[in-house]
Parts: sequence; C-alpha cells; structure tokens
Amino acid sequence: MSFKSNSLLGNNILPVDIVLAPEWWNKNEGITFDRDFFFNPLKRVEEEQHMEKVLYDRWGKYGLGEYRNEARPEIGAVHLASGFLLSEMLGCTVNYTESHPPQVVCANADALEIEVEKAFASEPFQRLEKLVAALKEKYGYLTGDINWGGILNLALDVRGENIFIDMMMTPDEVKEYFAKIAQVIERFTAYVQNLTGTSSISVTRNVRLLKEPVLLHSECSHTMISEDDYEEFLLPFDVKWSARRPYGIHYCGPDPHRMAASFAKIPHLDFLDLGWGGDVKLLREQLPDTMFSIRLSPVELAKQSHDEIRGHITRLVGESGNPYLTAVCCINMDDSVTDDKINVIFETVEELRKEYSK
Repeated sequence: MSFKSNSLLGNNILPVDIVLAPEWWNKNEGITFDRDFFFNPLKRVEEEQHMEKVLYDRWGKYGLGEYRNEARPEIGAVHLASGFLLSEMLGCTVNYTESHPPQVVCANADALEIEVEKAFASEPFQRLEKLVAALKEKYGYLTGDINWGGILNLALDVRGENIFIDMMMTPDEVKEYFAKIAQVIERFTAYVQNLTGTSSISVTRNVRLLKEPVLLHSECSHTMISEDDYEEFLLPFDVKWSARRPYGIHYCGPDPHRMAASFAKIPHLDFLDLGWGGDVKLLREQLPDTMFSIRLSPVELAKQSHDEIRGHITRLVGESGNPYLTAVCCINMDDSVTDDKINVIFETVEELRKEYSK
C-alpha cells in the first residue's frame, strides 16, 4: 500500500514525542519553575540542557536528548506546555511557583480594549528583550520559542467569561477586539521567529521533527463555543494565517471532530494537533491532506496496561489512514505515568513504522 506524503512537512513516518509536566520535573529532578527559570539567562540555558540530559538518560534510544551536550540559548521553555507571556503582556497577573507551570490570573477587564503598543512596552515584554539581549551577546545566536496561545485563549484570560456574553450582545465589537489580539500575536510570533527560526515548538514538540517550522494556533478554548461562533468570529483569522505556511491548529479539547467541517474551510491547514477523544476517522474524511498529531491522554495512560496502550495507539494511527500524515504525542505527564508506559509509546510507534514501511 502506498501513502501520500506532504511535501511541506517532509517524509517523516510517524514522528513521536512527549512532554513531561512541571510536577514530574520538580519531583524527579528538583527543577523549580520560578520566574528565574523563564527569564534568568544562566538558569534558562542550564535547565534546558539539564532536561535534555535527563531525557537522553531515560529515552535516548528513542531519539530524545539530542542536544544534551550543547548549552543552547533557548529563549523559551521548549520542554513544557505552558502559555502565559502574552497574557501577562496584555495585563494579566502571572503567579510563578516551584512545581507548577506559571498560573495566569484572569484580569477580568472592564472593556473590550486592547492596546497593541502598550503590550510591547510592558514590563513582561521588556523582561523578554533583556533575556534575548543577554543570550545573544553571550552565544551569538538564539534558539527555541515561546508559547503564544491563541485569540480566544487570550481573550478569556483578559476579559474572562464575559467574552461569551460579548459575543452575543456586541459581536462587532468582539470582532474588533479579536483583531487587536491577532495583531499582538502576529507581531509577537514574527519577532520570535525572526530571532530563532521557529514559533511553536513550545506549543507542541512534535513540530520540531517536521521539515519546516509550523505556525501553530492554540484553540484549547474552542471546545467552549459552537461551530457557528467559530466560523463567525475566529475562522477568518485561521484562513488569513494559513497563508503563512506551514500552518496548524492546536486543539487539545476532546471534541476536535466537531469542528472538522469548519476546519476544512481553511485553505491550507497543514497540521492539526488534536486532543484525546477526537474522532480521528471523521477528521480524516474532512481533512485528507492535513498532518494529524494525535495526543494521548496522560490521565488515561497512567491507568492503562501496556497492551491497552499499544492497542489504543494502533487504532488511532489506523484511523488516521496515512503514517506520513500522522504523529503521536503525550503531553503533560506527571509522575503517575511510569517510565515503562512511556517506553510503550515509543516501542509501539517503532513497531508501526516497521509495519508500514513494508
């Protein structure tokens, strides 16, 4: 059987990657996730290399930890799944703790107002610029990127749940509001990608295994809106941004298939990071040329037997229908997921690669 590959994404067959939760890193390696972890130049480099070494020691035979011997000037935390900086730039408070990702405190803004220039004059962005300058001076180059979230995600952080009432009562104002948030995102992602060459490794690490850097829009909160609301308020931005190829959507909710027909209206949806519980077969019917990054549930993984994990991965990859347009990942695993179960993820994918290669 032959399979169609996507030239934008290369000829990788079944890329696979994992992300461990801050709780795992804190308990097993004593890494703390205070503000210094994210913005102190020395700690930034040391801790990323520390993480690479740990990944190599445990799963190096599966390709992890390739940069363990390099002190890489990563401007953002590329081994975490944590979006917070743009929320802070837009006025939210962020609490940094030792064993958890940064927690965004909703600003509950009184009005639908976003000042683009104010965001880039903010203390959080200036803090990033100082980090960038220090790393660039010492190393001469920069790597990594910073999780930039998504339009509705950020609107919820800034405006709170009132944004849903706004969508009903003042739709035209909401569209203008979303457009301002989009301007912030566009400027921020262009800034980061011009520095490092990537924008979305920190959204999902599977994109680092692809041929070209993907711009990946986080739509975690879209599980809270209808398909009609998506098409009216947010689809236009995905359509516009899809011209900046390769383009993708990160939808970690359990119902990405609900948006399948809407996603099919995006001219160039090259990559879809889809949440556990998603109907992969239905999505493939609507999106025959899109690469799927199939996310496993870290909660379910902790409870499953080895055979159940193998069967689950095998079924989902089969439903995707094309190993060249399929990736596998599991994100935010804490210490309840044992190493042997993570091994099964990599072993199952390797077995499937051999099977499909035949």
